[in-house]
Amino acid sequence: MNFSLSFMPERTQSPRQFGITMVMDKGLSIEEARNLLSVGKDYIDIVKLGFGTSIVTPNLQEKIDLYQSNNIPVYFGGTLFEAFLVRNQIEDYINLCRDYGIKYMEVSDGSITIPHAEKCGYIEKLTKHATILSEVGSKDATNIMAPYKWIQLMQDELNAGASYVIAEAREAGNVGLYRDSGEVRQGLVNEILTKIPKEKIIWEAPQKNQQLYFIQLIGCNVNLGNIAPIEIIPLETMRIGLRSDTFHLFLDDNNKRTY
Repeated sequence: MNFSLSFMPERTQSPRQFGITMVMDKGLSIEEARNLLSVGKDYIDIVKLGFGTSIVTPNLQEKIDLYQSNNIPVYFGGTLFEAFLVRNQIEDYINLCRDYGIKYMEVSDGSITIPHAEKCGYIEKLTKHATILSEVGSKDATNIMAPYKWIQLMQDELNAGASYVIAEAREAGNVGLYRDSGEVRQGLVNEILTKIPKEKIIWEAPQKNQQLYFIQLIGCNVNLGNIAPIEIIPLETMRIGLRSDTFHLFLDDNNKRTY
């Protein structure tokens, strides 16, 4: 920070174990990625190369090296994992990640159906090669799981070796955790938090109102994912109460002026 104010919430420091901001890169150029890092690298904890974009992104190795040289882990979107898996090319996927120096992997089943025991087996297998982020929830808006099912899947996948579970929302924020309007399924979220440690969940929250909901519910150090590159600085100001939405959230009422 450039200067200090009183009554500011304490943010975790990099490398963060929680309070994570995961950014979705859907095809930034090298220069755009460099510009992003020039303003946002202190607030970016992980970069996801969204869905299958990495297969057609020019200068892929250069981009990965750029992020990693700034101590920001990079991983391929879960859709790419599923694309390899459905083609019986899981070993090729492992080799691909090794060749590109990828140390994080996402295991998901949002686009294909994987028996859950088999999915947990992949998580266990891949922990030998990388830090695993396991995504729970379907990209199909008609597939609405009961809260107990979300909890069971998350528990099993953490037990299988996932470091974090990602709560699915897609890049638009209109499935999984959310109704098609983008409204949070609040009952679902509250049920999940009764059983799963908040530090172990990355909530996909691409929309501002979704980010606000989780900051108000869990605090400034909530893990948030699928954040657009242009939202890094605005999100960080919202986390620390310097945006109108959270302006009063962290102030001490006994020590502030009223107007």
